[in-house]
Amino acid sequence: MKLYQHPVSTTCRPIMMFIADEGLDVEQQIIDILAGEQYGEAFTKINPSNFVPVLEDGDFRLVESSAILKYLAEKSGSASYPTDPQARARVNETMDWFNTNFYRTFGYGLVYSQILESCKLPDEAAQKLQTAAGKTQAERFLKILNDHMLGQGTPWLCGETRTIADYLASGFVSIGELIGCKFSAYPNIVAWYDRMKATPNWQSANGGLYQWAESTRGPDYLTV
Repeated sequence: MKLYQHPVSTTCRPIMMFIADEGLDVEQQIIDILAGEQYGEAFTKINPSNFVPVLEDGDFRLVESSAILKYLAEKSGSASYPTDPQARARVNETMDWFNTNFYRTFGYGLVYSQILESCKLPDEAAQKLQTAAGKTQAERFLKILNDHMLGQGTPWLCGETRTIADYLASGFVSIGELIGCKFSAYPNIVAWYDRMKATPNWQSANGGLYQWAESTRGPDYLTV
Protein backbone atom coordinates (compact mmCIF):
# COMPACT_ATOMS: atom_id res chain seq x y z
CA MET A 1 0.00 0.00 0.00
CA LYS A 2 1.04 3.59 -0.59
CA LEU A 3 -0.09 6.83 1.04
CA TYR A 4 0.37 10.19 -0.67
CA GLN A 5 0.52 12.76 2.11
CA HIS A 6 1.99 15.96 3.46
CA PRO A 7 3.05 16.34 7.12
CA VAL A 8 1.09 19.57 7.69
CA SER A 9 -2.15 18.27 6.19
CA THR A 10 -5.03 18.18 8.66
CA THR A 11 -6.53 15.14 6.99
CA CYS A 12 -3.25 13.26 6.49
CA ARG A 13 -1.94 13.42 10.04
CA PRO A 14 -4.62 11.16 11.60
CA ILE A 15 -3.87 8.50 8.99
CA MET A 16 -0.13 8.80 9.54
CA MET A 17 -0.62 8.35 13.29
CA PHE A 18 -2.92 5.36 12.78
CA ILE A 19 -0.36 3.70 10.48
CA ALA A 20 2.34 4.25 13.12
CA ASP A 21 0.17 3.01 15.98
CA GLU A 22 -0.84 -0.14 14.14
CA GLY A 23 2.61 -0.77 12.66
CA LEU A 24 1.20 -1.02 9.14
CA ASP A 25 3.41 -1.57 6.10
CA VAL A 26 2.45 1.47 4.06
CA GLU A 27 4.85 3.34 1.80
CA GLN A 28 4.47 7.10 2.22
CA GLN A 29 5.20 9.70 -0.44
CA ILE A 30 5.13 13.40 0.35
CA ILE A 31 3.28 15.62 -2.10
CA ASP A 32 4.54 19.16 -1.62
CA ILE A 33 1.21 20.94 -1.29
CA LEU A 34 3.00 24.10 -0.13
CA ALA A 35 4.69 24.30 -3.54
CA GLY A 36 1.55 23.34 -5.46
CA GLU A 37 2.68 19.86 -6.47
CA GLN A 38 -0.89 18.60 -6.03
CA TYR A 39 -1.91 20.62 -9.10
CA GLY A 40 0.76 19.10 -11.33
CA GLU A 41 -0.11 16.73 -14.12
CA ALA A 42 1.28 13.66 -12.36
CA PHE A 43 -0.75 14.04 -9.18
CA THR A 44 -3.87 15.24 -10.98
CA LYS A 45 -3.94 11.84 -12.68
CA ILE A 46 -3.90 10.25 -9.24
CA ASN A 47 -6.54 12.53 -7.72
CA PRO A 48 -8.31 15.01 -10.04
CA SER A 49 -9.57 16.83 -6.93
CA ASN A 50 -5.94 17.80 -6.22
CA PHE A 51 -6.04 16.91 -2.53
CA VAL A 52 -4.06 14.68 -0.20
CA PRO A 53 -4.37 12.11 1.30
CA VAL A 54 -4.62 9.39 -1.31
CA LEU A 55 -4.26 5.70 -0.48
CA GLU A 56 -3.38 3.14 -3.13
CA ASP A 57 -3.69 -0.59 -2.54
CA GLY A 58 -2.74 -2.14 -5.85
CA ASP A 59 -5.27 -0.86 -8.39
CA PHE A 60 -7.64 0.27 -5.63
CA ARG A 61 -7.55 3.96 -4.68
CA LEU A 62 -9.21 6.05 -1.96
CA VAL A 63 -9.07 9.85 -1.73
CA GLU A 64 -10.99 10.69 1.46
CA SER A 65 -9.42 10.65 4.93
CA SER A 66 -12.40 9.08 6.69
CA ALA A 67 -12.71 6.31 4.10
CA ILE A 68 -8.96 5.63 4.25
CA LEU A 69 -9.03 5.25 8.03
CA LYS A 70 -11.97 2.84 7.81
CA TYR A 71 -10.32 0.83 5.07
CA LEU A 72 -7.00 0.52 6.88
CA ALA A 73 -8.71 -0.41 10.14
CA GLU A 74 -10.93 -2.97 8.43
CA LYS A 75 -8.08 -4.52 6.46
CA SER A 76 -5.77 -4.73 9.47
CA GLY A 77 -8.45 -6.01 11.83
CA SER A 78 -7.84 -3.10 14.19
CA ALA A 79 -9.90 -3.01 17.37
CA SER A 80 -10.26 0.74 16.79
CA TYR A 81 -13.04 -0.01 14.28
CA PRO A 82 -15.51 -2.27 16.13
CA THR A 83 -17.32 -5.06 14.32
CA ASP A 84 -20.53 -4.84 16.34
CA PRO A 85 -23.06 -3.14 14.01
CA GLN A 86 -24.25 -0.54 16.50
CA ALA A 87 -20.77 0.26 17.81
CA ARG A 88 -19.49 0.62 14.25
CA ALA A 89 -22.46 2.79 13.30
CA ARG A 90 -21.63 5.10 16.22
CA VAL A 91 -18.05 5.44 14.99
CA ASN A 92 -19.24 6.13 11.44
CA GLU A 93 -21.76 8.69 12.68
CA THR A 94 -19.14 10.48 14.77
CA MET A 95 -16.73 10.68 11.85
CA ASP A 96 -19.50 12.03 9.60
CA TRP A 97 -20.39 14.63 12.25
CA PHE A 98 -16.83 15.90 12.38
CA ASN A 99 -16.58 16.03 8.60
CA THR A 100 -19.88 17.77 7.92
CA ASN A 101 -20.36 19.95 11.00
CA PHE A 102 -17.24 20.47 13.07
CA TYR A 103 -14.59 20.85 10.37
CA ARG A 104 -16.75 23.17 8.28
CA THR A 105 -17.33 25.61 11.14
CA PHE A 106 -14.21 25.33 13.29
CA GLY A 107 -11.75 24.59 10.50
CA TYR A 108 -12.90 26.72 7.62
CA GLY A 109 -15.11 29.19 9.48
CA LEU A 110 -12.73 30.12 12.29
CA VAL A 111 -9.18 28.85 11.76
CA TYR A 112 -8.51 28.82 8.03
CA SER A 113 -10.42 32.05 7.47
CA GLN A 114 -7.73 33.79 9.54
CA ILE A 115 -4.55 32.12 8.29
CA LEU A 116 -5.09 30.95 4.71
CA GLU A 117 -5.23 33.61 2.03
CA SER A 118 -7.53 31.44 -0.08
CA CYS A 119 -10.12 31.48 2.73
CA LYS A 120 -9.96 35.21 3.48
CA LEU A 121 -12.28 37.85 2.02
CA PRO A 122 -10.68 40.86 0.32
CA ASP A 123 -12.93 43.38 2.11
CA GLU A 124 -11.74 43.94 5.69
CA ALA A 125 -15.22 44.50 7.11
CA ALA A 126 -16.56 41.41 5.39
CA GLN A 127 -13.58 39.42 6.64
CA LYS A 128 -14.33 40.42 10.24
CA LEU A 129 -17.96 39.43 9.84
CA GLN A 130 -16.96 36.10 8.32
CA THR A 131 -14.59 35.27 11.17
CA ALA A 132 -17.07 36.34 13.84
CA ALA A 133 -19.76 34.18 12.27
CA GLY A 134 -17.31 31.29 12.07
CA LYS A 135 -16.53 31.65 15.77
CA THR A 136 -20.22 31.66 16.71
CA GLN A 137 -20.92 28.57 14.63
CA ALA A 138 -17.82 26.78 15.88
CA GLU A 139 -18.77 27.47 19.49
CA ARG A 140 -22.11 25.78 18.92
CA PHE A 141 -20.46 22.55 17.81
CA LEU A 142 -17.71 22.80 20.42
CA LYS A 143 -20.42 22.88 23.08
CA ILE A 144 -22.07 19.79 21.58
CA LEU A 145 -18.71 18.03 21.50
CA ASN A 146 -17.91 19.03 25.07
CA ASP A 147 -21.29 18.55 26.75
CA HIS A 148 -22.81 15.65 24.87
CA MET A 149 -20.21 13.66 22.95
CA LEU A 150 -17.51 13.91 25.62
CA GLY A 151 -19.74 14.68 28.59
CA GLN A 152 -20.95 11.14 29.24
CA GLY A 153 -18.10 10.14 31.53
CA THR A 154 -16.15 8.06 28.99
CA PRO A 155 -12.58 8.90 27.96
CA TRP A 156 -13.06 8.60 24.20
CA LEU A 157 -15.58 9.84 21.66
CA CYS A 158 -17.37 6.51 21.27
CA GLY A 159 -16.92 5.00 24.70
CA GLU A 160 -14.19 3.36 26.74
CA THR A 161 -11.95 2.53 23.79
CA ARG A 162 -10.14 4.83 21.38
CA THR A 163 -11.47 4.43 17.85
CA ILE A 164 -10.67 5.79 14.41
CA ALA A 165 -13.20 8.54 15.19
CA ASP A 166 -10.75 9.88 17.78
CA TYR A 167 -7.97 9.84 15.18
CA LEU A 168 -9.97 11.83 12.65
CA ALA A 169 -11.37 14.25 15.22
CA SER A 170 -7.96 14.95 16.73
CA GLY A 171 -6.72 16.17 13.37
CA PHE A 172 -9.54 18.69 13.15
CA VAL A 173 -9.27 19.88 16.75
CA SER A 174 -5.49 20.18 16.50
CA ILE A 175 -5.63 23.01 13.98
CA GLY A 176 -6.70 25.22 16.87
CA GLU A 177 -2.95 25.25 17.64
CA LEU A 178 -2.50 27.47 14.58
CA ILE A 179 -4.38 30.39 16.13
CA GLY A 180 -3.67 29.63 19.80
CA CYS A 181 -6.96 28.04 20.85
CA LYS A 182 -6.97 27.00 24.53
CA PHE A 183 -10.54 25.58 24.65
CA SER A 184 -10.73 26.75 28.28
CA ALA A 185 -14.54 26.86 28.18
CA TYR A 186 -14.60 23.20 27.15
CA PRO A 187 -12.87 21.09 29.84
CA ASN A 188 -14.00 17.75 28.40
CA ILE A 189 -12.43 18.64 25.05
CA VAL A 190 -9.20 19.68 26.77
CA ALA A 191 -9.03 16.39 28.73
CA TRP A 192 -9.73 14.30 25.61
CA TYR A 193 -7.23 16.24 23.50
CA ASP A 194 -4.60 15.82 26.21
CA ARG A 195 -5.21 12.05 26.14
CA MET A 196 -4.66 12.04 22.38
CA LYS A 197 -1.46 14.08 22.70
CA ALA A 198 -0.17 11.61 25.30
CA THR A 199 -0.34 8.67 22.87
CA PRO A 200 3.04 7.29 21.70
CA ASN A 201 3.04 8.48 18.09
CA TRP A 202 1.35 11.85 18.48
CA GLN A 203 4.49 13.95 18.34
CA SER A 204 6.02 12.17 15.37
CA ALA A 205 2.80 12.19 13.35
CA ASN A 206 2.02 15.83 14.16
CA GLY A 207 5.44 17.41 13.88
CA GLY A 208 4.32 19.23 10.75
CA LEU A 209 1.44 20.82 12.66
CA TYR A 210 3.76 22.32 15.27
CA GLN A 211 6.13 23.65 12.61
CA TRP A 212 3.15 25.25 10.87
CA ALA A 213 1.97 26.75 14.17
CA GLU A 214 5.38 28.37 14.66
CA SER A 215 4.95 30.17 11.36
CA THR A 216 1.45 31.47 12.16
CA ARG A 217 2.28 33.00 15.52
CA GLY A 218 2.06 36.74 15.94
CA PRO A 219 -1.33 38.16 14.89
CA ASP A 220 -4.09 38.71 17.42
CA TYR A 221 -6.45 35.99 16.28
CA LEU A 222 -10.07 35.50 17.19
CA THR A 223 -9.96 32.28 19.14
CA VAL A 224 -11.80 29.94 21.53
